[in-house]
Amino acid sequence: MDILRFITAGSVDDGKSTLIGRLLYDSKNILIDQLEALEKQSKNKNENGVDLAILTDGLRAEREQGITIDVAYRYFSTPKRKFIIADAPGHIQYTRNMITGASNSQLIIILIDARQGVIEQTRRHSIIASLLKMKNVVVAINKMDLVDYSEEIYEDIKAQYQLVAHKLGLENIQYFPISAFHGDNIVERSGNMLWYEGPALLDFLETVEVNAEDFESPRFQVQYVIRPQTDELHDYRGYAGEVISGVYRKGDEITVLPQSIRTRISKIETGGKETDAVFAHQPAVIHTEDDIDISRGDFLVKTEAIPKVENEIEAIVCWLDKKELNEGNKYFIQHKSRLLKAIVKEIDYKIDVNTLEKIPVSESVKLNEVVKVRLKTASPLVFDRFEDSRSTGNAILIDETSNSTVGAVMML
Repeated sequence: MDILRFITAGSVDDGKSTLIGRLLYDSKNILIDQLEALEKQSKNKNENGVDLAILTDGLRAEREQGITIDVAYRYFSTPKRKFIIADAPGHIQYTRNMITGASNSQLIIILIDARQGVIEQTRRHSIIASLLKMKNVVVAINKMDLVDYSEEIYEDIKAQYQLVAHKLGLENIQYFPISAFHGDNIVERSGNMLWYEGPALLDFLETVEVNAEDFESPRFQVQYVIRPQTDELHDYRGYAGEVISGVYRKGDEITVLPQSIRTRISKIETGGKETDAVFAHQPAVIHTEDDIDISRGDFLVKTEAIPKVENEIEAIVCWLDKKELNEGNKYFIQHKSRLLKAIVKEIDYKIDVNTLEKIPVSESVKLNEVVKVRLKTASPLVFDRFEDSRSTGNAILIDETSNSTVGAVMML
């Protein structure tokens, strides 16, 4: 059974938390004790029955204010698929939270209030989806019950969003008229919108094809060097990690990066047994024919599909820290299992997350801002363009003194 990771996004009070609560509630993924606690908390807040938003708003401040502050993750499953849902906040000051949640998602559900139509927050979240190269976008037009389930209003909002999507180059967009509060078109088709001929939202989520990535160039990064040095395994030296993409076979010619040394695979192990081949997302231990100095963070790649190996990198950075970003600042850059020192050589421009307009930088980069920068690393970094591979094209910047994650990096 495969897993679909998706994120909900939208403006404040568009019903993101209620939608997730409805998915959990109607698909019977709530335990009895959770249900009892939910009913009790709902009675304290209102007399309109169960408040499903409480299921995802875990922080006390979120429940008190009726808003979502941090990204909340919820897990549920149906007989067809497992799901990991990220509920992202709608407020502009939590843009960093939304980018964090979206960076690991395969699909985004953008909620639109049927009474409001496409607004500034809709455009902002769509721009973030385009920045993060999200291939599957669901537009859920919510609160249809408050506009008398009007087909005309639904079609009008759909036309509004199509203009936004075309401008941003978003593809694979699906539209759903829903009412999260009443459960219309969430788990089952609604009798209130007979004019709508598509599937219910859950039916679509269960069947949508989401290839984690179309990128097929073989990539394997060493996470751990296994060298037992026991009497039985005196000469054993294996390189453990996960196959990020592509296929590796015994006998393949590979290049060790960043050293650029060629060798061949002499043996492959997975699950403690020898095998002839390993595939994307499988853990493996790879052995080489030659004794080479290979360390944690090094890449083993097929010789015919070499990634970029550079110590000057152009990248888009979403700034996540209250401490401001300036040219000349030094950080650690963490690229999967490789950690290097880096300096911000140049800040080229800011990206307006409302328009995608490039703005000259006249002052420091502040929390939640998105910028294009040029980074210089202490030694060469092995990577692919984020546009080609989200797995090997992203990284994080870490503050040297506090060890806080301060920037999300998308390499160009």
